[in-house]
Amino acid sequence: MKEKRTKTKRLLALDAARGLAVIGMYIQHFALNERNSFVSGNTMILFMLCSGISYTLMGRKLLAGEETAEEFRTRVLARSVFIDLAGYVLILLNGPFAVVLPAYAMLFSLALILIGRPAGTLAAVSAALYAAAPPLMIVGLSLFADAALLADIAGGPLSALAWMPVFVAGMAIGRLNLKDSGVAKRMIALGAAVLIPVKLFTVFALPALRAAVENRMMQAPMAEADPWAVWPRNAQQVQWHLIFMDMPQGGSMFELLIGTGGSLILLGVLLLAEKKLAAWYRPFACAGRSALTLYALQFLIAWGAALAGVEVTGLEIGSFLFGDVLVAAAAVAAGCLLAKLPNAPMEAALRKFEGCFLGPR
Repeated sequence: MKEKRTKTKRLLALDAARGLAVIGMYIQHFALNERNSFVSGNTMILFMLCSGISYTLMGRKLLAGEETAEEFRTRVLARSVFIDLAGYVLILLNGPFAVVLPAYAMLFSLALILIGRPAGTLAAVSAALYAAAPPLMIVGLSLFADAALLADIAGGPLSALAWMPVFVAGMAIGRLNLKDSGVAKRMIALGAAVLIPVKLFTVFALPALRAAVENRMMQAPMAEADPWAVWPRNAQQVQWHLIFMDMPQGGSMFELLIGTGGSLILLGVLLLAEKKLAAWYRPFACAGRSALTLYALQFLIAWGAALAGVEVTGLEIGSFLFGDVLVAAAAVAAGCLLAKLPNAPMEAALRKFEGCFLGPR
């Protein structure tokens, strides 16, 4: 007989943070304006940080001996396949938003080699990735443009490699005692120590540095890519100047560090105030527990509207008074309704898909 498996208690603050990330995506896609433009890109960074934490928490059963290495790898790979397939279905709908689920699925598979590593090792790997991943993914954007699978792994700012620094940072945080107020305070301090100097650098120094790089690129001889040549001679010129741009979902080190710093501050504050504000957290936590379903739902809404002849991006809901608030409230309400089900549709399908490979638990 199998040992009785203990059910890990969910962290309310972590679910609430993930819910805020999903709500931010809805605002970005349906009601973006000048006031809320900070959500663009940063919500995905927050989501990836929370996902890295959850990934480590998911591996605790393995470290505690409640799950074999084979079971854990099977569970992770099954999730990766399901999320990847779901992502390609959403891509098939040809909606107005970029789909990151295939890259997200690749993260789950690639991070298997890091599971069980101590927090210090994960932090060192994450720090190295913040420096190395942006230039590598920019090279991948040129070399893997026409190779879907490789592009999902390392082909540009929406690839797995581009998000890996944040995801691994989340894995490192997941190794800490998140119920300790001291850990939460250190997260806030670290977030501020990262966010403030990097933001100042991007405001006062980065534009001149980017201009110098762009000037150097313009002076260099440009080789015209031949689409009929063999690889890599058919690849476009590497766009090195993108590394020095601070723009939403641009994948530069500066954008990632600013987003990570802000996410650490937010998550630290949520962890500190969890006991006092638990009742306020629950609606957002409901959205966080149904994150996969809510993520897919926004694409289905845009697709259904397009079939009816309405382009959601042309509605400009964010230009109306409290339009962004209404969109956020609708996302929270949808999360609360989904919470009344045993599992949200996508999450339930994911568990059934896992069960096909794991057998009775």
